[in-house]
Amino acid sequence: MDQQEFCPLGYLKEHKDGVTLMILNQPQDIDVTFMKQMWAKATLKATVDGGTNVLYDSVKADRDLYIPDLISGDFDSIRPEVSEFYKSKGVEIVSTPDQDYIDFAKALRLLISKSAQVEVIVALGAFGGRMDQVFANIDVLHQAQKLTSVPVVLASHCQMCVLLKQGMKHCLQVDTGHEGDWCGLIPVGRPCLHITTTGLKWNLDNQGMEFGQLISTSNALEGNGLVTIETDNDLLWCMEVKPDAE
Repeated sequence: MDQQEFCPLGYLKEHKDGVTLMILNQPQDIDVTFMKQMWAKATLKATVDGGTNVLYDSVKADRDLYIPDLISGDFDSIRPEVSEFYKSKGVEIVSTPDQDYIDFAKALRLLISKSAQVEVIVALGAFGGRMDQVFANIDVLHQAQKLTSVPVVLASHCQMCVLLKQGMKHCLQVDTGHEGDWCGLIPVGRPCLHITTTGLKWNLDNQGMEFGQLISTSNALEGNGLVTIETDNDLLWCMEVKPDAE
C-alpha cells in the first residue's frame, strides 16, 4: 500500500510556502482575523463570485491591501460596485458560466492550471449557511482528487476537513500546536469497508464505516503527534483547530 505523509494543519505554520487561498460565499463562516492571517501566508489569492463581496465588506478601509489575483464565477452573487472596484485595480476576472459545476469547482480548475508551485489549497467559507452548499463543497473535494495531487482543505478559524485518498496509508502529522480536542472520520460518498488507524483515542482495526452503520465522530487524538489511517475508499478527515498555538 502506498504511503502519504501530510500535515493537516501545515497551512497554519508561520513560514509555510505554497499556500493558495480561496474565499467562498459564506460570510457567516469567515472570521476576519483568521482570513487576514491566511491572506498574509498565501502566495496566490482568489475569490469566488459572492466571496468577493465577503472580502470587500470585511476589509473596508484596508481594501487596497487585499487585492486578489483572480476573481471567478457565474457572477450571480457579486455586487456591481464590488466588481467595478476590483476591475479598476487590474484584477483578472474570469466568467465561468457552466451550470453543471458550482463556482468553487470551476475556480479550483482555474487555479490548478495557473501555478505549479502550489503545496496546499485552502478554501475559506465552505461551512455554515445552506446544508446543500456544504455538501456541494465536500463534493468538490472528490472532484479535486481527479484533478490534482495537491491537498484541498476546507477551513475556518475553528475547524478543517480534507479528503483522504482511497487505497493509501496516510500518515498525518498532528503536532503543530493548533490541534483542538476533537476529530472525525466520515465516509462521505460511499462506504469504506476496511479502515485501520493508529494515534486516535478510539482506533479502528480493519473495520468498515458507512452511514446507517458506524461513523467516527467526536474522536480525539492520542497525543503522540502522529495519526495513521489506512482506507480502501475516500474518507473525510475532520478536526478542530486552535488558530493561536498555546
